[in-house]
Amino acid sequence: MTPGRRSSTFTRLLRHGFTDASAAERLLETAGLGAVRDDPVLLDALGATADPDLALHGLARLLEAQPDPTARRELLDTLTGSKPLRDRLLGVLGASTALADHLARHAGDWQALVTYEPRDLHPGVEEFERGLAEAPDPVSLRVAYRRCLLSIAARDVCGTIDLAETAAELADLATATLRRALALASDAAPDDAALCRLAVIAMGKCGGNELNYVSDVDVIFVGEAVEGADEAKALRAAGRLASHMMRICSETTVEGSIWPVDANLRPEGRNGPLVRTLSSHLAYYQRWAKTWEFQALLKARPVAGDLELGADYVDAVGPLVWQAAERENFVADVQKMRRRVVENIPVAEVERELKLGPGGLRDVEFAVQLLQLVHGRTDASLRSGSTLGALRELAAGGYVGRADATQLADAYRFLRSMEHRIQLYRLRRTHLVPEDEADQRRLGRSLGLRADPVAELNREWKRHAAVVRRLHEKLFYRPLLDAVAQLAPGEVRLSPEAARERLVALGYADPAAALRHLEALASGVTRKAAIQRTLLPVLLGWFADSADPDAGLLNFRKVSDALGKTPWYLRLLRDEGAAAENLARVLSAGRLAPDLLMRAPEAVALLGDGDGGGLEPRLRPHLEQEILAAVGRADDGEQAVAAARGVRRRELFRTAAADIVGSYGTEAQTVEANQGALVDLVGGAVSDLTAATLAGTLRAVVRDGWGDTLPTRFAMIGMGRFGGHELGYGSDADVLFVHEPQDGADEREASDAANRVVSEMRRLLQLPSADPPLLIDADLRPEGKSGPLVRTLKSYEAYYRRWSLVWESQALLRAEPVAGDEELGRRFVELIDPLRYPERGLGDEAVREIRRLKARMESERLPRGADPKLHTKIGPGGLSDVEWTVQLLQLRHGWEVPGLRTTRTRAALRAAREAGLISAEDTATLDEAWVLATRVRNAVMLVRGRAGDTFPSHSRELAAVGRYLGYGPGHAGDMLDAYRRTARRARAVVESLFYQD
Repeated sequence: MTPGRRSSTFTRLLRHGFTDASAAERLLETAGLGAVRDDPVLLDALGATADPDLALHGLARLLEAQPDPTARRELLDTLTGSKPLRDRLLGVLGASTALADHLARHAGDWQALVTYEPRDLHPGVEEFERGLAEAPDPVSLRVAYRRCLLSIAARDVCGTIDLAETAAELADLATATLRRALALASDAAPDDAALCRLAVIAMGKCGGNELNYVSDVDVIFVGEAVEGADEAKALRAAGRLASHMMRICSETTVEGSIWPVDANLRPEGRNGPLVRTLSSHLAYYQRWAKTWEFQALLKARPVAGDLELGADYVDAVGPLVWQAAERENFVADVQKMRRRVVENIPVAEVERELKLGPGGLRDVEFAVQLLQLVHGRTDASLRSGSTLGALRELAAGGYVGRADATQLADAYRFLRSMEHRIQLYRLRRTHLVPEDEADQRRLGRSLGLRADPVAELNREWKRHAAVVRRLHEKLFYRPLLDAVAQLAPGEVRLSPEAARERLVALGYADPAAALRHLEALASGVTRKAAIQRTLLPVLLGWFADSADPDAGLLNFRKVSDALGKTPWYLRLLRDEGAAAENLARVLSAGRLAPDLLMRAPEAVALLGDGDGGGLEPRLRPHLEQEILAAVGRADDGEQAVAAARGVRRRELFRTAAADIVGSYGTEAQTVEANQGALVDLVGGAVSDLTAATLAGTLRAVVRDGWGDTLPTRFAMIGMGRFGGHELGYGSDADVLFVHEPQDGADEREASDAANRVVSEMRRLLQLPSADPPLLIDADLRPEGKSGPLVRTLKSYEAYYRRWSLVWESQALLRAEPVAGDEELGRRFVELIDPLRYPERGLGDEAVREIRRLKARMESERLPRGADPKLHTKIGPGGLSDVEWTVQLLQLRHGWEVPGLRTTRTRAALRAAREAGLISAEDTATLDEAWVLATRVRNAVMLVRGRAGDTFPSHSRELAAVGRYLGYGPGHAGDMLDAYRRTARRARAVVESLFYQD
């Protein structure tokens, strides 16, 4: 060959889209392909395929597979003279290596593509059945199946049929294949076939007439005994026939497999019988079925076997499907199932997941099915098994805007077309967009993207996925606003009844009130109403995902009424996505955080500070500085405390919001570490805030009574949870008061001044307020309630030297200065260290006394009627169990283990483990129990707005506590079981460590 000839061919191949023109040129020089090289029509046809290199290679293999030169010449002549065959055959060869392999093995099957008649364009089940009828065994059935698949793929890649028609033809071919496989199974076991009636119900995409090229075919089997036959024997026979039919389709032979037949959607899944009677199916669905099972039945369709029995099945279960939306937690169950699907995607694959990822095909299907189940109860036109068909009817009925439906349908068609072409290449079940550039180029060209296939493909894919993400959230909620807003003529409007139905399905207990709130927020033509109509569809979804959607919406209306004229409020929610979501979570999580926000609505701004830094608790020095500055500006003590309370209110809201936002979305995860971090966050933040508030109150009292200087030094010592940095939202502040007269001061005057300070502080802090109370509790002082409120340092020293009991040493383990004179606080700590960390530890008698005191507390302090196993403070495995166990270790070993000299329970527990005083397993058990009990107490305060040591009895409050702890709707029982289980394990450790020597 001359260089000029080679250069000319090479250039022509590049111009026709070949990426490896050198290899293609060498291939065209082989025997039999000269006609292709010299025929511009054939080169143009190759260049029009998705992958010209692949198509040429497949054609070479097909020509080589022909039995003789005459057959090869016939193929080339037919290709040259028949444009339909040329487009079909080369189109398939350029899109699918798997079908090229089939043609190379079965060299005459190309002739199945020759016919080009109107009836050939849209074959149905009967035509496919005729194509499979001659298959006498599973191997030949696979060959016949691939031959039929070849004809579908050829029409698809040539654009003769669209996506919906392709998917329907694939479902029809699956139907014909199931029928032929069942016939082969029946021929192999005629006695079994004579005993029973067996119906095959298609589910999923096959049932919906929207099957993929490669997919499991989901089925359910229904069996009945023929007249006069024993039912048990008949069902066993039906089970054998069903199993054989599944094997025929699923097993791999020399011709590969067809597809797996999956019967796991049946009642009880893989643990249930393969075949049930119709009455058994109904009994299960009426008593035990979960929401997702009714969602799956949307697409149920009889396809094989006894079609009359199959129709009876569909007629019987249909009414149950359309009652599913009335089930408790219906929408939450559907949404939770969707979240679980996303959570199970490997992290490395999320961005490439075409079906299951955010903005993928499943988002479209879930949104459409959810709307069908809610509105299909009263509108039978919505009961289509096809996603695109149902979407058309939803738009026609006014449940979805026509523009939204069009956009969503376009996105769905594009994404499904991508999925089809990805699977067609190797006929493998996958939903991942390929990473290789050559694969992406072929995929883009197969979809008609020719200028820059890779760039265009990724651009279109991302655009459609973004549309799906946006409309997935909008579809279910936007029409609710349209039902109450002032719409332009011709726009879609849900009827009031349909709007109420949708709200009930979302979990709103008072849909009429919810509609009134929506009308107040979104009606009108103002800019404010327009922004609300943009925000509310997403907010409604977040409210619906909570335990109390009604409260979330009501609270949002209150905040919006309070801040509606503030220019930054709606802009913050609109422009900072985290702010809107955080606000929705906070407003629907219980009473405490919304009540705090209602008294300081401007704190909404904390929810949108950049990447969430606005919810980071402030450090104690900063808090104290702000409070002292506010106190300094106040005219008197009452104003000063009011100012300090204002800071406290805002900071409590900040902490509660951070806690709620951090707690959200933790189901299906290992959350122990997250829960522990949130407990530490709340305990540290509330303790610091309490200390700063007390410091500010002390400053106000001293200033009003004595100017700048008291006649005595004065300090407050935090005790209990306060000293341990473990305060909850509803905790009292346990303190000791200590003073020391200034040099030269009269001792009586100093004592009177110290007592007046304490009295005035308590009075100011007890003034009526809507804020959570801040109560000072000094009952841990020497002599308890009978002793003086304030003592000098020398008095404490004298008392502890002569009269101190072991319980007081134990209480002092958590003593830490929190406000007042720092030097005096430090000296108090030096005084008590020998008591709380006694040299050589505790004697046996002291240990017995501690055990006796704990037993007495358990028997005397548990509230009457309370369930001990669910009491977070005194119950077995609760806070008291863990803390007394840790404190006994501190008293015994604090003198020799520096790490134990801490006021914090979890830190002391870690130090005990590091010192070998407790095993790692027991440490983890106690820590988990303590964290969980603390979380429950915080949850109760957040949900009810008042403190409590046990779980709420009201179902909605209990569900809200569960949501905070990471349990979805309907799983409150699981939460209680988990608490009992955790506490039981902890109690076993306590029995071993605390009560045994």
